[in-house]
Amino acid sequence: MAGEQVRPLAPGAFRSSSDGGEAAKYVAKLRQQRWIKCCGCAAVLLLIQIVVVIVLIFTVFRVKDPVIKMNSVKIDHLELVNGTTPKPGTNMSLTADVSVKNPNAASFRYGNTTTALYYHGVMVGEARSPAGSSRARRTTRMNISVDIITDRMLDNPNLQGEIKSGLLTMSSFTKVGGRVKMLGIIKKHVVVRMNCTMSFNISSQLIQDQKCKRKVKL
Repeated sequence: MAGEQVRPLAPGAFRSSSDGGEAAKYVAKLRQQRWIKCCGCAAVLLLIQIVVVIVLIFTVFRVKDPVIKMNSVKIDHLELVNGTTPKPGTNMSLTADVSVKNPNAASFRYGNTTTALYYHGVMVGEARSPAGSSRARRTTRMNISVDIITDRMLDNPNLQGEIKSGLLTMSSFTKVGGRVKMLGIIKKHVVVRMNCTMSFNISSQLIQDQKCKRKVKL
């Protein structure tokens, strides 16, 4: 027994311990690489979505100006004395066919539409039409009827000269205020103003010439 020698442990016993540590490090490294790849993919997808949204906002979802157009104007209930002069104490009415064109990808909701009629700077009639909406990329038409106070026209010194020429020069002002809402996020208030100058033919009782200018405020 005393002559027995102590033998050293085999090196394989230490290898198993070191191999286990290296395997754990390798697994941890793989997990870290996968996590980095996942984060990178998520960041790329988020960046693509942001770019797409920005492009849509400045192209498809960019708020465009609604267009108001006066298609036609008709005079009703006009009573003339000697076929030329409006009868005192009576009111005639003007019916305007107005369209609201919405070029946006979302509906345009507008409030009450106000239309005023002027004869050489003097307001001779005013009308309001109810609120409504114009669907995306659609045109909505409405008839606006304005009662004209003829006595205000008879007091104007320009009337006699225009009666002799057969043409009455009148102007109108229409205002439409509303809102365009995109994707439930982008809200834009829009006010459209339109000034029109027209020549009314007394004998035919039709609008002979008409010029309109529009102004949009976003």
